[in-house]
Amino acid sequence: MADAYTHGHHASVLRSHTWRTAENSAAYLLPRLRPGMRVLDVGSGPGTITADLASRVAPGPVVGVDASEEIVVEARRDAEPLGLGNLRFETGDAYALGFADGAFDVVHAHQVLQHVADPVGMLREMRRVAAPGGTVAVREVDYEGTIWSPGHPELDEWIALYVRVHRGTSGEPSAGRRLKGWASAAGFERVECSASVWLFEDERDRAWWGGMWAERVLASAFADKAEALGLADRAALKRISEGWRRWAQDPDGWLLMPHAEILATA
Repeated sequence: MADAYTHGHHASVLRSHTWRTAENSAAYLLPRLRPGMRVLDVGSGPGTITADLASRVAPGPVVGVDASEEIVVEARRDAEPLGLGNLRFETGDAYALGFADGAFDVVHAHQVLQHVADPVGMLREMRRVAAPGGTVAVREVDYEGTIWSPGHPELDEWIALYVRVHRGTSGEPSAGRRLKGWASAAGFERVECSASVWLFEDERDRAWWGGMWAERVLASAFADKAEALGLADRAALKRISEGWRRWAQDPDGWLLMPHAEILATA
């Protein structure tokens, strides 16, 4: 199966991506960073994490690579006001990165391997461009470990549908639990594992996360793929969307998404 991105780049999806920072999505890596390090961010998307990494290792060069030329252009535009002279973005293929062996001290990817058909092959390529003794840092969500309360049948319907759409498109939605094994299969002998979560529970976070998914279920590439695969019709998607809005409005609403993390030594 060729790689295809489950979510697409609808505005509702990008709202989630631009929310991500090094602090909320790469905290496990930060103690390893030092000024002057060379960093590659694979699947950098809109570049918010990438820019944070660049600010921490300056004057060391930081490169964000993404398969989407459209997203790379947007990342360049959004990063320009930051004045980070050590940061640049390029379009590239994560299976065949356009860099020499050992070119980077740190190679990072956040929620990328879950969307690809060959995560082990991608990890091998990330290892290739990492310097001997360097770090390959990866964080992946585990969708099937997501927990929420109170119970809403529409959210039960959402997770079952999401998993089927994701696997029917490309990749593995429960990548987190497989990450350590993938690293071993890619040839890493030293792998440090950790885990962290995203938690959405206060009124603002519920409105943001629940509202975002209420829109994504109807308007993003996820909706198109769910219908194209014959897994949901428009009525089902509308029902799930309304379920997200009800959850967001519930003062007892609480949702946790677990992530696995590895620091693998090249």
